[in-house]
Amino acid sequence: MSDRGVRLTGTALIALVAIWAGVRFHSRPIDHAGGIAIPVGQASPPTTSDLASEPATPVPAKIPDRLPDFELESLDGKLTSIKSWQGRSLVINFWATWCAPCRQEIPLLEGLSSAWASRGVTFVGIAVDHREPVRSYARELKIPYPILVGEQDALDVVGRFGVDTPVFPFTVFTDRRGEVVALYVGQLHESQANLILSTVQDLDDGRIALQQARHVIADGLHTLSAPSLDANSHNS
Repeated sequence: MSDRGVRLTGTALIALVAIWAGVRFHSRPIDHAGGIAIPVGQASPPTTSDLASEPATPVPAKIPDRLPDFELESLDGKLTSIKSWQGRSLVINFWATWCAPCRQEIPLLEGLSSAWASRGVTFVGIAVDHREPVRSYARELKIPYPILVGEQDALDVVGRFGVDTPVFPFTVFTDRRGEVVALYVGQLHESQANLILSTVQDLDDGRIALQQARHVIADGLHTLSAPSLDANSHNS
């Protein structure tokens, strides 16, 4: 993988597969700020511009129901398994130092990591990048949560989450049993993150079931993305 060589290929298409939604993305630089939520049972139609240049419809990848087992190197070069944090809810953020939305997102993740640590949530960054710039950047920002790093091996992990044409940032949320509750593609904002984390907390505490949690997240993210009534009244 070249220093900045990962670019998106394929077609922008979000399609429902069984109870999950798969995702591919139209050719454009990774560096973008738009977010796409892909919780269970929620699919968004592609835009005209997404599909205009692609005559064939690809088979969408499947987001796994459970956290895949994988190992990547830590910033000090130690091979580390994602199972190191087994028994805790995980927020796994895929990013790169050369991705502007990724950098903009990190201060939010730092704050959330501190706020949710006492509630059984661990944040893990996975940098699809070269180790030295990641290590330097992590030290400069004093990123408090663990970071794993890799090049092709990290891209292989990306593929195991159903994102087979890379787009950054994207974030995976799991419950403490290792079930994938939601996958959010794009830059997270505080209201979105807190909605997902609060729902995962309800799931961990037994107040709701997994399928209900996925639907609560889907409905909540849809509501957060909808224009406000005030804005609609003002524009009418």
